[in-house]
Amino acid sequence: MNPERDLAPLAPSVVRALNDKLYEKRKVAALEIEKLVREFVAQNNAAQIKHVIQILSQEFALSQHPHSRKGGLIGLAACSIALGKDSGLYLKELIEPVLTCFNDADSRLRYYACEALYNIVKVARGSVLPHFNVLFDGLSKLSADPDPNVKSGSELLDRLLKDIVTESNKFDLVGFIPLLRERIYSNNQYARQFIISWILVLESVPDINLLDYLPEILDGLFQILGDNSKEIRKMCEVALGEFLKEIKKNPSSVKFAEMANILVIHCQASDDLIQLTAMCWMREFIQLAGRVMLPYSSGILTAVLPCLSYDDRKKSIKEVANVCNQGLMKLVIPEDDETDEGKQSPSLQTEPEEESLSQQEGTPGGCLETSSEPSLSSASVLTASSSERVPVTLNLDGIVQVLDCHLHDTATGMMTRIAVLKWLYHLYMKTPRKMFRHTDSLFPILLRTLSDESDEVILKDLEVLAEIASSPAGQTEGPGLCDGSDTRSSQSELHVPIKASQLSSSGVKGMECSPATPTMNSYFYKFMINLLKRFSTERKLLETRGAFIIRQLCLLLNAENIFHSMADILLREEDLKFASTMVHTLNTILLTSSELFQLRNQLKDLKTPESRNLFCCLYRSWCHNPVTTVSLCFLTQNYKHAYDLIQKFGDLEVTVDFLTEVDKLVQLIECPIFTYLRLQLLDVKNNPYLIRALYGLLMLLPQSSAFQLLSHRLQCVPNPELLQTTDSTKSTLGFKKATAANIDYLELLQHFERVQNKHLEVRHQRAGRGEPPDRRVVL
Repeated sequence: MNPERDLAPLAPSVVRALNDKLYEKRKVAALEIEKLVREFVAQNNAAQIKHVIQILSQEFALSQHPHSRKGGLIGLAACSIALGKDSGLYLKELIEPVLTCFNDADSRLRYYACEALYNIVKVARGSVLPHFNVLFDGLSKLSADPDPNVKSGSELLDRLLKDIVTESNKFDLVGFIPLLRERIYSNNQYARQFIISWILVLESVPDINLLDYLPEILDGLFQILGDNSKEIRKMCEVALGEFLKEIKKNPSSVKFAEMANILVIHCQASDDLIQLTAMCWMREFIQLAGRVMLPYSSGILTAVLPCLSYDDRKKSIKEVANVCNQGLMKLVIPEDDETDEGKQSPSLQTEPEEESLSQQEGTPGGCLETSSEPSLSSASVLTASSSERVPVTLNLDGIVQVLDCHLHDTATGMMTRIAVLKWLYHLYMKTPRKMFRHTDSLFPILLRTLSDESDEVILKDLEVLAEIASSPAGQTEGPGLCDGSDTRSSQSELHVPIKASQLSSSGVKGMECSPATPTMNSYFYKFMINLLKRFSTERKLLETRGAFIIRQLCLLLNAENIFHSMADILLREEDLKFASTMVHTLNTILLTSSELFQLRNQLKDLKTPESRNLFCCLYRSWCHNPVTTVSLCFLTQNYKHAYDLIQKFGDLEVTVDFLTEVDKLVQLIECPIFTYLRLQLLDVKNNPYLIRALYGLLMLLPQSSAFQLLSHRLQCVPNPELLQTTDSTKSTLGFKKATAANIDYLELLQHFERVQNKHLEVRHQRAGRGEPPDRRVVL
């Protein structure tokens, strides 16, 4: 700039001084400018004031020469001081050139710009608030300035601006939020510190309700919470803590729905502090917002469920996640199952798209995109602008999809799998009608879960399967779920063999061995079929967990129905070796498990048509294993038939496995379960076939410990001559039972022979194919 150039009303000496490299001379020039502007203010000469400001701005502050820019900055500050209260009329012209200098490459010039703006703002005070956004934008850049002097100067200006905002009631929060939302995503530590400090200030001002705009900045706050600086993390924790306190105080004005997905994202963060904080927020949201959170259930479960399997290193996160999970589960109520059928389809189409989170598990970035504005259209929200509660729609599809994914994932931890199964059980209890739409897709994975390593997981899995099998909502018309025609034919083929003289229309109907029962639904028989298939294909499961699974099912469901249906299915089993093994397992459970006490008592006397029906059904399948068939006859006190069966053993192929089972049966006879049988040995006259049957077993055994055990027992049988009494009118118990039962034992014996012949044929076929035969006894 030419110093001799006429820049009136500025005197040439003032112009030269403003361009001087020495600060002292520029300061003297600034005092002259201040004096000049005061005169114009006194004269109310606005035109000249604007002209002076324009000269200082265009010719000096925006000059190419660094010393001229410094002179312009101090001159503008002098103008502001001279204007005093009237500076508000010229703030735009005063501030803009100064802010431009914030971007100067010279750090000294940036410092002078900061100093000039401080003086301008100090004089204008509340008048600068309409220009707050540009001031904030400039300060946010200076807060990250590499020069310590510039940074120090910006901090002074920052504190001044905060004081002005705090004492004013004219702050334009609505206009400021977009800038705050943009700046909050800065990665610079100083910029982040600056942002957090301003949020803390705005939170502390009673007249500023920042909570209304929390959804705009919450995501950015959680990102800052992961900063490497401990100081910044602590500041962010404090800010989030203050927001949470405010939320607890005023839950009715909180936009929970708009922040739900943000929390879902950060509940999956790899940073422990972010994850714990987000989880704590989620816990409070579920508690305070209640069913408003239901449309976001699938996303919440996606975030919460994996945390339940954390070890002690993340114990705090695990505990909070567990509270979230329990709280969310309680929000599902029976009314969620009562949606009108005609309205269900359109409501599913307008469900919050957030539920597709279950398809993007492990991709937190997709969570926010999949549920933003669309979710608010159908979610139940209680916002500050609306006091009416919109009905909540439970999106069961999304929840089930998340649960299904966690069950399929082999990496899912044990506690998570247990929680998933608890959720499924809860949903079947609260919303059975809707849940049964998903049963066909869930059924395979629930069956596979029976192979889990954890007993607790298997127990929960069995609870779910038992609820599916017994819920009235699972009852469907027709036999489609029970393998169709195969089931229908079995109902006509399986019946109690009764004598011709006992036939009657009502009697036959009552004796049918139908797999359908009043307390079970259409899925029960399907469950039994698939459970046996799983045991057949996974023999290790049968060996290690088979008895455990069946015993638990007998507690959860009707034991009679379970044994009845399994026997019915095994009767048509093509793999005869498996059928024999399975029958042996079921028989051992029947004879030894405390859970089957009532069923054993029911079978012991065969007093009712139902008990005789069950006996015949079991008997037909038990025929796959000769020794178990005899034990069933012992249990039901059919001693004559037991003796007849043992007589047939002479025609069977005697193997080591066969003798081992006879050995086990002898051991069982000595157990408390057969106490009544041993006591009946005292009544020799009325139980001749019992004694003969036991002697028959004795003759089958080689000279072994079992032989000695049974032999000693039979030696204790008293001489019938010594036990004769005057009452000789009693009919023998054996004959009494035979006539009371009205069962055609000859037909059952023939069935036993047919089944054993099939087993013999299969063994010969296996031997012909070179497969390992059963272990034989070398005599």
